[in-house]
Amino acid sequence: MNTKRELFKSGMADGIPICLGYFAVSFTFGIMALNYGLTPWQSVVMSLTNVTSAGQFAGLSIITAGAPFAEMAFAQLIINLRYCLMSCSLSQKLNKKTPFYHRLLIGYGITDEIFGVSVCKPGPLNPWYCYGLFLLAVPGWTLGTAAGAVFGRLLPVRALSALGVALYGMFLAIVIPPAKTNKVLAGVTAVSMALSLLFFLVPTLNRVSAGFKLIILTVAIAGAAAALFPVTDNREVSHE
Repeated sequence: MNTKRELFKSGMADGIPICLGYFAVSFTFGIMALNYGLTPWQSVVMSLTNVTSAGQFAGLSIITAGAPFAEMAFAQLIINLRYCLMSCSLSQKLNKKTPFYHRLLIGYGITDEIFGVSVCKPGPLNPWYCYGLFLLAVPGWTLGTAAGAVFGRLLPVRALSALGVALYGMFLAIVIPPAKTNKVLAGVTAVSMALSLLFFLVPTLNRVSAGFKLIILTVAIAGAAAALFPVTDNREVSHE
């Protein structure tokens, strides 16, 4: 049986590529947070307590718009709802006797990448393996934010403009490959872009705050896609 130390070291080894990727993306977040008026410390605390790229970038727009806390909370709930599903899935891999405080700490660090690595780990999931992942992934995200917020002041304007679009390049890199083989995903992406543009151009719609616009589009488009194109589970169920 693997010891806690071995599991922790294994998690750290698997967390190295996540740490490097997070540093690159959060560096851009640090620059954008600086441009939106946040101080370096505010940016770092935001990354340390959230650890979510989509939620944090959306949060910047909501903060800048001066939206109320209720709108921010609801928008973050919608954006990050997937982490609830990931937590439920990972909880099935934990030993039933795993204490609550371990489950709580694991829930804090769950992200798309950490979930993907953890769920693919053979056998039951040990909390110490997750802590090894967190030890590199979370500092990578936080330190990248700090570096972007601090060194962003030193970079030339052209470099800042180039890094400002890095996030959108990352989203395109995530969406385009699966959209090439999935017509539904490609259609949903196109509709999302078209409706976002509509909310930007139409005089009445462009008065909707950033938070509520995000909530409306997310719920409407995702709900319509789920109703019109439900994903069927074709796996055979064993009754043995």
